[in-house]
Parts: sequence; C-alpha cells; structure tokens
Amino acid sequence: MVTTQAASVLRGSPYRADCPTRRILDRIGDRWTVLIVGALSDGSARFSELRRRVEGISQKMLTQTLRGLERDGIVSRTVHPEVPVRVEYALTEAGRTLREPLRALEEWSIAHLGDVSASQKAYDRED
Repeated sequence: MVTTQAASVLRGSPYRADCPTRRILDRIGDRWTVLIVGALSDGSARFSELRRRVEGISQKMLTQTLRGLERDGIVSRTVHPEVPVRVEYALTEAGRTLREPLRALEEWSIAHLGDVSASQKAYDRED
C-alpha cells in the first residue's frame, strides 16, 4: 500500500523541498537547457554545431548540460562508428514535448523585452 506522503511525492509537488520535481524544474528552467532544446528543435546536431548555435556557452557548460539532459532522458546521444567518430545529440520524445512550453517562454521574452527593459531602467534610477 502506498502511503499518502509517498503518493504525494510520486504525483509531484515542486513547492516541497524534498520533491524530485523541483530538480526537474531546475533542469528545464536553466537558461542553457532552454537554449539547447531550442537549438535541437529542428533536428540532431553535433557538439560543435550546438556550440555555434548557442552563443556564449562554454565547452564545459555545454558538456555538463548535455550530460544532465541525457541523464534526465531529454536528449539522446548517438555515437556513429566512423573515422573520425561522429557524435550527434537529439531530443528524445520527452524532450520534444518541451519544445512548445519553452518556445512560449522565448516568445514571451521577445514580446516583453521593451517592458522589462523599461522596468529595469526605472528601477535602477531609483537606487
């Protein structure tokens, strides 16, 4: 029999400190995750292609983020036994379901860029 507390954890409540959904939200809310999922939205890419598409990401951060996304089942890594070896990254089925909500956040940030910028300037003048 599943206890009420165990059922709550299985269902998920990211507002609880001990809930695993909080870790998932940390992953998908990370700026590099958002950009990498966007960069992979049109299909698979090699590491060097991703690094060019996601300007400003370091090699170390791209490696760490891709490993985390692979561990979480959001990105797949395929090694092609060629000379030289070719490695491609692609969104998994779960990763593809993230495209729409993350695209909505991207569109929101573009649509509200002027408002946010004006608010920041007004706030900074008050200090």
